[in-house]
Amino acid sequence: MKEWQYPIGPFKPEQEMTSTVIDNCIKEIEEAPSLLRKSVKDLSDQQIDTPYRPGGWTIRQVIHHLADSHMNSFIRMKLALTEENPTIKPYFEEKWAELPDSSQPVEVSLSLLEGLHGRWVYLLRSLQPADLEKTFYHPESGPVTIAMNINLYAWHSRHHLAHITGLRKRMKW
Repeated sequence: MKEWQYPIGPFKPEQEMTSTVIDNCIKEIEEAPSLLRKSVKDLSDQQIDTPYRPGGWTIRQVIHHLADSHMNSFIRMKLALTEENPTIKPYFEEKWAELPDSSQPVEVSLSLLEGLHGRWVYLLRSLQPADLEKTFYHPESGPVTIAMNINLYAWHSRHHLAHITGLRKRMKW
């Protein structure tokens, strides 16, 4: 079951955030919405409401979580670019996944992710090397550089995409 929870493994930051690593991560962030859309194509509501693992979120909740999480990340990066090491507000993603808006059709969040990632990638590609070292402060994990956050959210996109594609493969959908 651990492989179902972390199908691509837990997040392990790159040792060196080279321009090639950053560029590859930005490309993954750019491609994530279309890959997510493809991963849920032709699924019924019953399939979309299937948890990707016992005790895990449904595909619907995963898609809506991605929108919630990536909106937060985008805002955190903008704060880091415009303020000196701002302290960000954590949120309870598990509780957000239980709110009524997480029961909407996945199209709502897929469309949101397409627009959000379009703006996010545009911003990320405009960053200068010094911008990548700017930080925000996460009360639970300490300072986070923009470079590290880019790396994390490329992984985050792949991680949740693998939840969906792994379930589809196991269920032969």
